[in-house]
Amino acid sequence: MSWSRRKFLLAGAATLGLAACGFTPVHAPGGPGQRLQGKVRAADPRTIEDFAFVRRITERLGPPEAEDYELAYNLRLATVPQAITTRQITTRYALNGSADFTLTRIATGQVVAQGQVNNFTSYSTTGTTIATMSAEQDAHDRLARMLADQVVTRLYGAAGTAT
Repeated sequence: MSWSRRKFLLAGAATLGLAACGFTPVHAPGGPGQRLQGKVRAADPRTIEDFAFVRRITERLGPPEAEDYELAYNLRLATVPQAITTRQITTRYALNGSADFTLTRIATGQVVAQGQVNNFTSYSTTGTTIATMSAEQDAHDRLARMLADQVVTRLYGAAGTAT
């Protein structure tokens, strides 16, 4: 039996196994992702990072139309020197971040999902002042977007079990 035929058979067996256990793709018709599309209103942003976070949440879940759920969040970011020369000049910084979140059903006040996600990114300071400032802002934006993606993934998981 050829290797490509074996891969095809293994993929088919895996698909049947997932179908038998009740697996539903998150974005399939009737899937858990549809329960949140256009129905989540994130708390108003207060910082530049909050704006990037909310923008990404909205990109992933769609603009709130029905507003069945409210997403409360708290972002915490910390800059840590990562690469220091022998002359004590920092040439790279790590940006660590976490997001605490709570998704609440507005009609009942029931908490549907809550938790914390963590991630990190970094940026270089070896260019000009303008380049360093741009790299730093880009790192903040990237980190906020990564945290938002992780929160959405968790929300999709919770939507699959919520009634």
